[in-house]
Amino acid sequence: MQLKIMPKKKHLSAGRAPLMLFLCQMISALEVPLDLVQPPTITQQSPKDYIIDPRENIVIQCEAKGKPSPSFSWTRNGTHFDIDKDPLVTMKPGSGTLTINIMSEGKAETYEGVYQCTARNERGAAISNNIVIRPSRSPLWTKEKLEPIILRNGQSLVLPCRPPIGLPPPIIFWMDNSFQRLPQSERVSQGLNGDLYFSNVLPEDTREDYICYARFNHTQTIQQKQPISVKVISVDELNDTIAANLSDTEFYGAKSHRQRPPTFLTPDGNTSRKEELRGNVLSLECIAEGLPTPIIYWIKEDGTLPINRTFYRNFKKTLQIVQVTEADSGNYQCIAKNALGAIHHTISVTVKAAPYWIIAPQNLVLSPEEDGTLICRANGNPKPRISWLSNGVPIEIAPDDPSRKIDGDTIIFSKVQERSSAVYQCNASNEYGYLLANAFVNVLAEPPRILTSANTLYQVIANRPALLDCAFFGSPLPTIEWFKGAKGSALREDIYVLHENGTLEIPVAQKDSTGTYTCVARNKLGMANNDVHLEIKDPTRIIKQPEYAVVQRGSTVSFECKVKHDHTLIPTVMWLKDHGELPNDGRFTVDKDRLVVADVNDDDGGTYTCVANTTLDNVSASAVLSVVDVPNPPFDLELTDQLDRSVQLSWTPGDDNNSPITKFIIEYEDAMHEPGLWHHQTEVPGTQTTAQLKLSPYVNYSFRVMAENNLGRSLPSEASEQYLTKAAEPDKNPTAVEGLGSEPDNLVITWKPLNGFESNGPGLQYKVSWRQKDGDDEWTSVVVANVSKYIVSGTPTFVPYLIKVQALNDAGFAPEPAAVMGHSGEDLPMVAPGNVRVNVVNSTLAEVHWDPVPLKSIRGHLQGYRIYYWKAQSSLTRNRRHIEKKILTFQGSKTHGMLPGLEPFSHYTLNVRVVNGKGEGPASPDKVFNTPEGVPSAPSSLKIVNPTLDSLTLEWEPPSHPNGILTEYTLKYQPINSTHELGPLVDLKIPANKTRWILKNLNFSTRYKFYFYAQTAAGSGIQITEEAITTVDEGKLAMASRQVDIATQGWFIGLMCAVALLILILLIVCFIRRNKGGKYPVKEKEDAHADPEIQPMKEDDGTFGEYSDAEDHKPLKKGSRTPSDRTVKKEDSDDSLVDYGEGVNGQFNEDGSFIGQYSGKKEKEPAEGNESSEAPSPVNAMNSFV
Repeated sequence: MQLKIMPKKKHLSAGRAPLMLFLCQMISALEVPLDLVQPPTITQQSPKDYIIDPRENIVIQCEAKGKPSPSFSWTRNGTHFDIDKDPLVTMKPGSGTLTINIMSEGKAETYEGVYQCTARNERGAAISNNIVIRPSRSPLWTKEKLEPIILRNGQSLVLPCRPPIGLPPPIIFWMDNSFQRLPQSERVSQGLNGDLYFSNVLPEDTREDYICYARFNHTQTIQQKQPISVKVISVDELNDTIAANLSDTEFYGAKSHRQRPPTFLTPDGNTSRKEELRGNVLSLECIAEGLPTPIIYWIKEDGTLPINRTFYRNFKKTLQIVQVTEADSGNYQCIAKNALGAIHHTISVTVKAAPYWIIAPQNLVLSPEEDGTLICRANGNPKPRISWLSNGVPIEIAPDDPSRKIDGDTIIFSKVQERSSAVYQCNASNEYGYLLANAFVNVLAEPPRILTSANTLYQVIANRPALLDCAFFGSPLPTIEWFKGAKGSALREDIYVLHENGTLEIPVAQKDSTGTYTCVARNKLGMANNDVHLEIKDPTRIIKQPEYAVVQRGSTVSFECKVKHDHTLIPTVMWLKDHGELPNDGRFTVDKDRLVVADVNDDDGGTYTCVANTTLDNVSASAVLSVVDVPNPPFDLELTDQLDRSVQLSWTPGDDNNSPITKFIIEYEDAMHEPGLWHHQTEVPGTQTTAQLKLSPYVNYSFRVMAENNLGRSLPSEASEQYLTKAAEPDKNPTAVEGLGSEPDNLVITWKPLNGFESNGPGLQYKVSWRQKDGDDEWTSVVVANVSKYIVSGTPTFVPYLIKVQALNDAGFAPEPAAVMGHSGEDLPMVAPGNVRVNVVNSTLAEVHWDPVPLKSIRGHLQGYRIYYWKAQSSLTRNRRHIEKKILTFQGSKTHGMLPGLEPFSHYTLNVRVVNGKGEGPASPDKVFNTPEGVPSAPSSLKIVNPTLDSLTLEWEPPSHPNGILTEYTLKYQPINSTHELGPLVDLKIPANKTRWILKNLNFSTRYKFYFYAQTAAGSGIQITEEAITTVDEGKLAMASRQVDIATQGWFIGLMCAVALLILILLIVCFIRRNKGGKYPVKEKEDAHADPEIQPMKEDDGTFGEYSDAEDHKPLKKGSRTPSDRTVKKEDSDDSLVDYGEGVNGQFNEDGSFIGQYSGKKEKEPAEGNESSEAPSPVNAMNSFV
């Protein structure tokens, strides 16, 4: 239990006397325990204005407490209501609540009136408010005949509702016959009086079922008005018959359907007054008519509208201020505005106030001979009148009590006695209402008692206030002390605060605040105490909070929320969206620490809050989810300021989907020339919603707009209306004008025609003009249709012409075009180049020079010179046979060039021709030249046959390209031992006419490597290599077979078994040491003496690694691979005309020199004692170990 008044805090400091509180009894209001004698107190009563349902029994509540238990009586309309005389009225036993049984018989109207309840015992009497009983009413609409309303498009209209007067007033709404609410907008809306207002009517307002409904909530009934028929017509719809039979006055209203400035439909006049009571909702309304539809604005003339209490309803036609106060009085102005003007209305608001409490009287408990006061202080507008009653009787005629004194709104008590106990009523009233309060004075002498339950356990979160209750009662009022622990002294520390109701407050509870606390209450009649217990818990914390997220529509987002809490508390974690429950949607999933939202849509954006609750505290953390996407398409495209060459386009942006629009892209369609094809027009910044567009003549434009943000581009808007621009002369002429002849006697003039968009009008044609550049002729012109070519015949061969092509249409000519130069047709050149000279550079390259031909003889554009050359016959064999001619072209006016890729020791013929755009001219006289000898190619093949113990036979074929006269062959060979080391190199010369050679005095069972090439007077050719092995000595094989017989001897078998056992033991020891991380000696030795010469077999071809010289270990180059038939084929020459010149066969520099290096490729000869060898095949490699 707590004191009724606001407590005063007292702090305990370490240097003061024991913590005690001396409270003044005059300001105390105590809850008297029900086992003690006390006057009645009204605990429950019906409302002052009590509207009842006439179909149900009437129940008037009146409950009270007191000791002895109070008795109850009632007055009705100011006189005693004898319930015993009315069989329909019963009183609840032990209560003053009345039940009037009107359901069996009787009418509710019979019991209308003002009722008041009195609860009385030996200590006094308490009274209830005056309870006004009225039955609810829901009357029917009066029957009326409603004529159809006919009015012109654009006129204003008010459909009256005028519902029947009910109790309480009904709720009004408009629906149709299908019970569908009629749509409302800034143009059409319902007023506070229930009427339906049209600022201006449209044809779609035509209907026959405008029905006003009145809903009476108290009786749960709905009443319906007769349907109203409205027909909206335009003046054009009035035929002659209607015009003859109806005058303007027979229409609803007589206002024009044309645009007009606003006027108010409600309220009337320029000013009006409004009065409202304090605490109610102030509702101000202004509804205007006009065309276009007016917009309503509100201002307060002598101040600003209260921000947190002001709301706009009914499309800003209604201004509401909740919890209105006297400060809200003043002049309010509503302004109606449209494009044609504005009008305003001033409403003068006065706020009155029914009485309201400043200080309401409180129960007063006093001990004999004590003093006290009752205070009753109220305010209102106008100022309320205060009157006192004692036990329900005006205090002026109540029995006299010498201990009390009346002083306006205060009663002062001095040295009270037990007979001073009574119930006093304070009544504060003005013209707008009244307040009635009961407060008793109870004179008692009682020792202290503690009302808080013994051993109550309090659990508090650390670092928060702890409030330990010690509700008490006693008369005189006891003093309170608090102790901590069984033998603790009275609390003296600064950290404690003691409240007037006995509560001990620890402002910041810590872990060491845990313990048992004792409350002691004392007065002159005795003492009481009580123990309570305090436990301090760790606070609940969110250690991982959800974070702000920006996601695109359709993606998945998750929020994390990790909670740490006291181990003795069990938290519950819940998620909220915008401070409400999560949507009931399967896309939202919650696990222990995480909220996941899948397939995010626009409605999912908002604030998500993680709330962790325990029985003692709760914490929360929030994060905002922003759902972004590409913008929605713009809409409401409108074309204004339509001129011949420009138009203004405006639009309304679509939703930016939480990502600001950065720009708008405008495209156009030409429905006349390219229907269905959209072209880029322009771009404007994202803050701009209009664009001035440049237009071309004679185009049927449609426009569309796209919005773009950081996530991408929106879909296109709907296309705007079409706009056809006027025709005009072309702004430009055709481009890419050229004049080239297709025949020697014509001039073909071509151009790129204008497209339909560029034509600027119908009848597009072209004026083609030409004349010789170097002559004095006048321009010749012809007008042709919309084509791209015109042929002029009968022209001289290859003459320069000036050409112009001008566009024109039905509206006129394009600007004068610039002339371009062209030429009439070419013819073949007439003269061959002269003085052709050849300089042989080497066996494969020659340089050719010639004199240029006269320009006039070219008869066209000089393309260059072309050399035809061919190998006519061999210098060696003189066999005459035709060789395919090769061609090299040298661009421009070059007079020399290089011929690469020639064959050595050959006879060549060439001629030179000039080339123009028509073709080649005549050939120059043939020029013959010879190339010198060159080095030969490799022998065509090399075979090694008939191996014996000490000889090998070599067979070969001569080079396929000897490139001269062979002088001899060179054969070099060297042995290869079992470790792949090369032996000394032997050099042997063989006559050129030989194709077979036998090598003798070789070592048996030995591999040899051979190097073989041909020679001419120009030098050595490309070598070819091969390897072979002499046969095995049969005598040694027989000796090896005899040694194998030892394996059949017993002693040898025993020795081998012993060796095997030792090896097994050694392997076991090595295995153990290896497991312990050791390294066995054999392995160490192998690591220390690894043979760098032994290479693994290569994975790609199965060959061993390269050989190395045993002396210096230098790596040797890898030789060529040997075919399986041990025959080496000669590789083709690398010489190719592809590497040279330009045109048909090659490319040359401007001076005719060849681009790139021309050289033959051959394998180098091995050096003596350090020759590289070809990698052996696996079979040969194995043979080397025999």
